[in-house]
Amino acid sequence: MTGTRIAALGHYQPAKVLTNHDLAAMVDTSDEWISSRVGIKTRHVAGPDEPVDELAAHAGAKALAAAGLGPEDIDMVLVATSTAIDRSPNTAARVAARLAMGSPAVMDINVVCAGFTHALATADHAVRAGSATRVLVIGADKMAAIADWTDRTTCVLLGDGAGAAVVVATGPDEEPGIGPVLWGSVPEMGHAVRIEGTPPIFAQEGQSVYRWATTQLPPIARKVCERAGITPEELGGVVLHQANLRIIEPVAQKIGAVNAVIARDVVDSGNTSAASIPMALSKLVERREIPEGAPVLLFGFGGNLSYGGQVVRCP
Repeated sequence: MTGTRIAALGHYQPAKVLTNHDLAAMVDTSDEWISSRVGIKTRHVAGPDEPVDELAAHAGAKALAAAGLGPEDIDMVLVATSTAIDRSPNTAARVAARLAMGSPAVMDINVVCAGFTHALATADHAVRAGSATRVLVIGADKMAAIADWTDRTTCVLLGDGAGAAVVVATGPDEEPGIGPVLWGSVPEMGHAVRIEGTPPIFAQEGQSVYRWATTQLPPIARKVCERAGITPEELGGVVLHQANLRIIEPVAQKIGAVNAVIARDVVDSGNTSAASIPMALSKLVERREIPEGAPVLLFGFGGNLSYGGQVVRCP
């Protein structure tokens, strides 16, 4: 067994931007109402001719290029998504086809907003166990396609996008760059975040989710740091699921990461579910806001009332 690390990241968002003022013309809301309650200013929205696998492939291609690898170098593709329309071919298979890969293992992982951290842990485990060598891990969702555009409490939250990471083995004298995962769920509260029906529509019990996230998650996130052998004060960055700013800021404060850069991509991108963590991390790395090698807490939470997190070293 060996350790793993993130070799490179990439992200992609559709060109169309939907502002709060645009939403105010569609539903009973305003820029002030949205900004004060969730902190979101804009979100990117994919068109009907931009499927989830296309968003994912764009992000994956950028991550591969940043890692200096070709499609043939990847032997596993994991895509975290909850908005794929078709069951087969799955999104990972379609990404592999778009990128002209050889014969990778292809799996979709649906843990909604915690999907990327679950997929990253799965990649880590696969490489450590010797069943994969280089894994392309993608979080991609097209949340605008499942929005209820008559519900001003939910439609203002959602955006589309994808983020990707290339996971590789560490060298024999290299410290692991992906720490142990801590994951779990609250099954009896799974109904609090839903994507149900035909066609599927996103809905949530906002106050229940807010109370759960701000009270129950900070001690779990601190345990993630403990498993990685560091204290919250040592973190260089914190990338929480970009649910809304009213959750991100109090949770980050309660974790105690007083020296960390806190990702706030939700302001510009909205809630992109499984895409939110890799997309936010990719942007921080692209802007060099976190030093290379610094420990970064990744922590996803949401649908199923699932959670999952690990500490990674910034690529």
